[in-house]
Amino acid sequence: MEKNKHKLVIIVGSVRDGRFGPVVASWVVEQAGIHGGFDVEVVDLAEIDVPLALPAASPKFAGDDYPRPAGMAALTSALENADAFIVVTPEYNHSYPASLKAAIDWHFTQWTAKPVAFVSYGGAAGGGRHAVLHLENVLTELHAVTIRDGLAFPNYFTAWQDGRPLAPEAPGYAKTLLDQLAWWAAALRSARNAAPYPA
Repeated sequence: MEKNKHKLVIIVGSVRDGRFGPVVASWVVEQAGIHGGFDVEVVDLAEIDVPLALPAASPKFAGDDYPRPAGMAALTSALENADAFIVVTPEYNHSYPASLKAAIDWHFTQWTAKPVAFVSYGGAAGGGRHAVLHLENVLTELHAVTIRDGLAFPNYFTAWQDGRPLAPEAPGYAKTLLDQLAWWAAALRSARNAAPYPA
């Protein structure tokens, strides 16, 4: 990783058959490359063993002894090493997928004092904004810092063509998101290096 770049993990939150998430994530990766402030890693939850049943102990208190499945090691490592996150999520019944909740709940300190931005997609009712509102509450509980300026794509099934959003302003909104994410990534990395976060 270049010294002046931040490690960005882009999480594809849906594991549903026929999902659109990888298309959105690919475009987000492209926008991050244009931005130039990040080294990007994509984590697709469809490729990771993320059980819904959790151990009795809390990951906050168990730390390195938390008994995660071996198939989750790559996810845990990616979250641990990240400076920043972008969560790509659809909206299911006015919330976000169970796969994403499980991936979040299997971890705790990996999110702490790191910035998280959101790119959502859905139907006419806000393009996934209900899902993002719920995610903001959950990740704030884990002491992450959520970024205000996200991207939402209503009616994605008609608003995208050939893997790209049709709205001409979308790249500009993506740049704003990435600028804010880079600012917070730098500020929070400096703060974590200066002193342990008092969680």
